[in-house]
Amino acid sequence: MSRFAYANGRYVPHQEASTHIEDRGYQFADGIYEVIAVVKGNFIDFQEHLDRLEYSLTELKIPSPLPRGALIHICQEVIRLNRLQDAMIYIQVSRGIAPRYHSFPKDPHPILIITARHVNQRQLMANKAHGVATITLLDSRWARPDIKSISLLPNILSKQQAEEQGCYEAILHKADGTVTEASATNVWIVRKDGVLQTHPLSHSILGGITRQRLIKLAQQNGIPVEEKAFAVAELKSAQEVFLSGSVSGITPVIKVDQTIIGDGKTGNITGHLMQLYLDYTGG
Repeated sequence: MSRFAYANGRYVPHQEASTHIEDRGYQFADGIYEVIAVVKGNFIDFQEHLDRLEYSLTELKIPSPLPRGALIHICQEVIRLNRLQDAMIYIQVSRGIAPRYHSFPKDPHPILIITARHVNQRQLMANKAHGVATITLLDSRWARPDIKSISLLPNILSKQQAEEQGCYEAILHKADGTVTEASATNVWIVRKDGVLQTHPLSHSILGGITRQRLIKLAQQNGIPVEEKAFAVAELKSAQEVFLSGSVSGITPVIKVDQTIIGDGKTGNITGHLMQLYLDYTGG
């Protein structure tokens, strides 16, 4: 059975979905996106993802392509047409089609693309439950990663460099050593005093939806949390380190560059949070 996509007003077989060559998303990366996990047919933190989508649109002054209710219906229909239970759904909105000038078109008509594919988040977490290796790299992204822009070239280059070194992810830091996030995930440490710590919300990081959920789960279960920046040195001396993302869930980190984290195994607090998150998503 062919996969189906939603392309600017039409449900079409995935291989037939297309956009115009003067789509500003294609020519300028002038657009935003969201990725949402679907577990056993349930969209995880759906409203929170749509809130962030609206934030990104507002920050880039792109009009919303549809009311929220219509967008929800289309996402559900794409999942239904593709007969998916465990999946990721991808939403992309560009400013629209216009002659190639840097300034905004005067009457923009945003282009909406929605696709989906099978992804089993529970299996992804299980595959990496024993921990992964990472590298650290200078954060070379633009100054507004809080906007979920489709301009991801620095992220792609960082992720590729990590893979070429046999690692799962690249953890990014500023010139002064302050850790921001990873190429496609938020970064967490567990300090030796048992406090869970992650970078505070700012223009320096993407406000991860799973990050937001984990803070709530930790607080509800008596795990102390502090939203505070930390340096690479603190990252490497932490008792535990893990990553979080909407599709990947929680990924324990047991090595950063050449430094083994803790005892080189998934830590107790990380493991506890993994189970809490699986319980939350129904996994």
